[in-house]
Amino acid sequence: MPVTAGRLLSARRAPPRLRLLDRVLARPSLVPVVGLAVVVLLFGVRTPGLLTAGGLAGVLDVAALLGIGAVAVGLLLAGGHVDLSIGTLAVSSAVLTGALVGVGEWGVWPALLASLAAALALGFLNGWLVVRTGLPSFLVTLATALVLQGATLAGLPLAAGAPRVSGLDEAPGWGAAAALFGSTAEVGGAVFRVSLLWWAVLTVGAGWLLWRTRFGNQVLAIGGARRAARELGVPVRRTTLTLFTLTAAAGWLLGTLTLVPVASVAATPALATAIDFVVVAVIGGCLITGGHGSMAGAAVGALLYSVARRGVELSGWDPRWSQALLGVLLLVALVVGGAVRSRLRAAPRS
Repeated sequence: MPVTAGRLLSARRAPPRLRLLDRVLARPSLVPVVGLAVVVLLFGVRTPGLLTAGGLAGVLDVAALLGIGAVAVGLLLAGGHVDLSIGTLAVSSAVLTGALVGVGEWGVWPALLASLAAALALGFLNGWLVVRTGLPSFLVTLATALVLQGATLAGLPLAAGAPRVSGLDEAPGWGAAAALFGSTAEVGGAVFRVSLLWWAVLTVGAGWLLWRTRFGNQVLAIGGARRAARELGVPVRRTTLTLFTLTAAAGWLLGTLTLVPVASVAATPALATAIDFVVVAVIGGCLITGGHGSMAGAAVGALLYSVARRGVELSGWDPRWSQALLGVLLLVALVVGGAVRSRLRAAPRS
């Protein structure tokens, strides 16, 4: 077939279009932005109360806690690992704090420091087991989550004589802890919690850490090609241990933000919550295979999940529909993530 001038012109114009497509696909965090716009339009029309100050406060209250966990998990995903113990760790650290204050009659701050130290130790253990054994991180953290969950569910009734510890607000130092972890602000007749501020600070801080520091470069290098990163002198073990420790610290913060506002705690299963963190992070543009992460995308993913869940509740639908929607969005994110990774590998280095 003869080659015409039109075909030559089309061939010459193809590379810019491909470069533009690569740039678009290089931002998988666009998926939750589009999804958020869709669910806001859908449920905003069906349930106008969702767009009021009270509706916004309810959405952000859920999104803040979910976003803190998703940002921490997203940072770990960028390094090529998964942590399924963060939800259980959040509950267990809150239970430990509550038991020390309510049963041991400790002051609030010593109890919080003790539970933080225990959380960091567990995070370090997770990281050590992963780098020492070479086992998949999701299996290691699943095992530690199950051990921790069983010990917490069985241990609290033994220590406190009841499945719940209450009346913690009478402990010394509770007022300062409540101001830091449980304060609220009223805006437009709606109550917003301090967890929003924690969420914003951690999202910005994690984004800066990942994309503007040497440590972030090391995380992305490990997630993209661990063997090559090791050969280039990247401290793979130290970086991995740090990532798991940071994730554990985020779990402790989640437990504290849940404990302090109600001044009580109960041992409840939390494995499903950890899975939600992973799902939201992946929807937000964090590649499950590692090498890329978007902290802003993880925050948008948390908003998307919260709006969908709240919209389903206000619409009177079966709450399980929100899980179905989340599953669809996860599939879309996984497909886009696969396309992104393939294009990034095939893209010319120029």
